[in-house]
Amino acid sequence: MSAFPEPLLRCLEELQKLPGIGPKSAQRILFALLDRGQEPALALARSLESLARSVERCPACRAYRETGRPCLLCEDPRRDRSLLCVVESAADVLLIEATGEYSGLYHVLHGLLSPMRGVHAEHLGVDAIEARLSGGEIREIILATPPTAEGEATASFLASLLAERGAAVSRIAFGMPVGADFQFVDAQTLGRSLSGRKTMAG
Repeated sequence: MSAFPEPLLRCLEELQKLPGIGPKSAQRILFALLDRGQEPALALARSLESLARSVERCPACRAYRETGRPCLLCEDPRRDRSLLCVVESAADVLLIEATGEYSGLYHVLHGLLSPMRGVHAEHLGVDAIEARLSGGEIREIILATPPTAEGEATASFLASLLAERGAAVSRIAFGMPVGADFQFVDAQTLGRSLSGRKTMAG
């Protein structure tokens, strides 16, 4: 028999489903919420409910937008519509935006090629990239996947595929160790990587 009530145990279970959250981290988060009192926990619950109901993937860039509203990235008239930066996740968009080095459009893959994990080409939204290329505005596609085995395999696959469509394809330079993850890279290093990107042969 558990020493804690069922609602608490259910919350712990849900927290542990998040990436990077193990049992100890889940406990710290949960008890921090409980220690702050009822209203902060309710405010978080309301914001999560609003998130689930009011945010969706943009069909063009596959980042997130308010449901039924224009995408703030795609519809911003100040952005350079000749550049398309391809990233693994929406979190990478935030990292690149923080560099101040890039003002083009984005495509979010929501994963990297990994047959072992069941992630194949059709999961990456390549059709959305091709639809944008058919518009004729995009002159360069920047592949900004991480320098891991899966990131490199994904970049090579996309470079070959997109070169066949006549697009100029470049790969960001890396001022960080091979195998490193974007989430552990500072904005300045990532900014230098964007500025020093290299052209990729198809």
